[in-house]
Amino acid sequence: MLGASYAAVPLYRLYCQTTGLGGSAVAGHASDQIENMVPVKDRIIKISFNADVHASLQWNFRPQQTEIYVVPGETALAFYRAKNPTDKPVIGISTYNVVPFEAGQYFNKIQCFCFEEQRLNPQEEVDMPVFFYIDPEFAEDPRMINVDLITLSYTFFEAKEGHTLPVPGYN
Repeated sequence: MLGASYAAVPLYRLYCQTTGLGGSAVAGHASDQIENMVPVKDRIIKISFNADVHASLQWNFRPQQTEIYVVPGETALAFYRAKNPTDKPVIGISTYNVVPFEAGQYFNKIQCFCFEEQRLNPQEEVDMPVFFYIDPEFAEDPRMINVDLITLSYTFFEAKEGHTLPVPGYN
């Protein structure tokens, strides 16, 4: 059971990133796909950013920008900032989701800090980049016709020996 619970998070992450379910962004895009994307200039989408920290983690964590505007088919770069205000090193790990959930299949992260342990020394403050794009097919999906706002939300948890990361969306 211990092995199964330890493996659950990476397997869930892989499943959600592959399918775009649970509001997870889709992973696995080739650089030639990105280079050959055609931006959909007449479809502007507002991306808002949210940051939360679990009660067990004493970090300060916030997005560097509250929102940006993107068009499907163009890459975008956003930053979050984390600070460890304590007097001891702390390791955190984050999960994320995309709202509305149906838009998750079109939200492609090229680079991010999610699901990777982040060690911050006492009083250390770091900027964490998120490099992403909205798939141009977003503009063709009739279910997305009224979607003009997408929220990217991260939650940081303290990473401790013997503890597993909560699986988003399931209690």
